[in-house]
Amino acid sequence: MLVEQFLKEQNAQFKELLVKATQAGWMAQTTGEKEWAEKAGKTTSELKLFYSDNKKFEQVKTFLADSSLGAEEKRQLELLEYEMKENQLDKESIEKLSGMSAELNYLFNTYLPEVDGNKLSANDIRNTLLNSTDSVEREKAWKASKEVGVVVSEKLLELVKQRNVAARKLGYENFYQMSFANQELDINDVFSMFQHLIDQSEDMFRSLKSELDQELADKFSIKIEELKPWHYVDPFFQEAPANEKSNLDRYFKGKDLKQLTADTFDSMDMPIEELYASSDLEPREGKNPTAFCMDMNREGDIRVLCNNVDNTYWMGTMLHEFGHAAYNNYVNRDLPYLLRSYAHILTTEAVAMLFGKMTENREWLTKFLQLDEVELNRIMPSLEKHEQLKMLISGRWIITFVFFERELYENPDQDLNALWWEKVEQIQLLNPPEDRTNPDWAAKIHFTLAPVYYQNYLLGELTAAQLYQYIKSTISEEFFNKKVGAFIRDEFLAPGASFHWNEKIKNVTGEPLNPEHFIKSYCTINKVNK
Repeated sequence: MLVEQFLKEQNAQFKELLVKATQAGWMAQTTGEKEWAEKAGKTTSELKLFYSDNKKFEQVKTFLADSSLGAEEKRQLELLEYEMKENQLDKESIEKLSGMSAELNYLFNTYLPEVDGNKLSANDIRNTLLNSTDSVEREKAWKASKEVGVVVSEKLLELVKQRNVAARKLGYENFYQMSFANQELDINDVFSMFQHLIDQSEDMFRSLKSELDQELADKFSIKIEELKPWHYVDPFFQEAPANEKSNLDRYFKGKDLKQLTADTFDSMDMPIEELYASSDLEPREGKNPTAFCMDMNREGDIRVLCNNVDNTYWMGTMLHEFGHAAYNNYVNRDLPYLLRSYAHILTTEAVAMLFGKMTENREWLTKFLQLDEVELNRIMPSLEKHEQLKMLISGRWIITFVFFERELYENPDQDLNALWWEKVEQIQLLNPPEDRTNPDWAAKIHFTLAPVYYQNYLLGELTAAQLYQYIKSTISEEFFNKKVGAFIRDEFLAPGASFHWNEKIKNVTGEPLNPEHFIKSYCTINKVNK
């Protein structure tokens, strides 16, 4: 069979299966109905079975040995090979893994913890941790946020072990190692880079966190050593709490987040407002309580799920998720279907993060929130410091998750609850709760829904820092204009998955991924003014 005919058939089959899987997945996430959760598991299995065809896999490897392949042909075959490597399993194994994942996802989407007789949503818990000054109330809310971990942990550990069984059948030590290899990531390079980030940020992180801890101790009238995880604004200490000057919620009260998001992308000639009609942006029971973007068909049906409240958090989330949406929307649709997506998870995260952090950017606040110069001059020093703390806290959180997840798959039978708090204490510098016997780690949905994904968030942040600095130094001092929009759209988004992720970064910024841009921006005292 000629390679052209083979790829034509694979593109057509993949398209049909992807559309079925995304439709079922969207309904499962937006309805909370078990029937759709089961359908999502079934269609995911069908997609994996597409990749599990051994005859097809051997054909791909044969084609890749041909040195006369065109660049597009070679890249499509490479992407097929990576997906097929980890799906060379029997139908029973694939269906079992998909079904277990779908069941756990259903539990996450439908579980509501109860505190003092009241059921609490994710937004309710967030509001308590953001606003309450009552340590007892905060502790109850924080513990409530972890209850789902108890509900899912047993099934999740079973899933982890089954993933490892599947990976070992395919010649890998464990599922984690397999996932890195087939994401075109070198596990040693990534972990070395993350350890370098810990080392380079250590002094600055300790200094800024010490200031934060003193503020919190004063706020709650306790000693610094008495601070516990529930004294921070996020259940996993993923973000920095805003102080009076850096808390922008008052500016977003009553604002139309959809309009602000549309205005942002319009200013760069990258409109996304047409995607609102099929998106699901308001909170309600039954739907996924978090946020994500889903490209339904690689032909323009792109949907975002959010649970919007008129505050800074959800403004940033809207910009983040529609950053993903813009990427999907502006990929060149003349590309073969298999290439009509982002180059890598980390590259779409980079674009999402680039836009998501704009709620603390002076230019964005001036242009879209229309804050005047006097007010900006008053709050910007606090915002710049807060952004630095926020990025360091986020980076430390991601590394905590990544380091723990690797050990989870290397030995799922160890005392994972103790391991979790050991990592949190060492990397995030948090005082653990007295009771460390609960599976608090399992309350993070990514262990179930997006295994071995989290490293891409930090790799995305590193890419975003590099891309932003390149734009500011080479393209335009002003970010929100059509020239920058054209650069991002045509150079970073349009080529889709035509290139290896690091080749794309080099093509666009002139160098491969370089963490020193992030370090210069966030890990030193003389940080770049963003």
